[in-house]
Amino acid sequence: MTWTAETVLALAPDPASAKAGRDLAVRRKWTTLGVSQTGDGAPVLWGACQGSGKDPYLTRADTSEPAFKCTCPSRKFPCKHSLGLFLLFIQ
Repeated sequence: MTWTAETVLALAPDPASAKAGRDLAVRRKWTTLGVSQTGDGAPVLWGACQGSGKDPYLTRADTSEPAFKCTCPSRKFPCKHSLGLFLLFIQ
C-alpha cells in the first residue's frame, strides 16, 4: 500500500487525534528516529517523542499492517504519537 497523509489520518480515532498527530509530525518533536524492516521488507518506524513527562514516549509503527505501539498513557488507538511518527515518515 502507498501511504499518504490522508490514508494515515484516516486511521485516527477522532479529529482531535488527527490534529495532534499532524502537530507532532515535525523532526524537532522527536529525540530519536529510525527505520528498520520486517522480514518482508516493509518499513518499521520507531522513535522517542518527549511529552509532558520526564521520559520520552517510545513509539513504533509497522507500516505493513499497520500496527502501532506506544508507551504513552493514551487510551486512543492509534495515539497521536503513532500518527505523528507515521506522518513524519511519509513527508
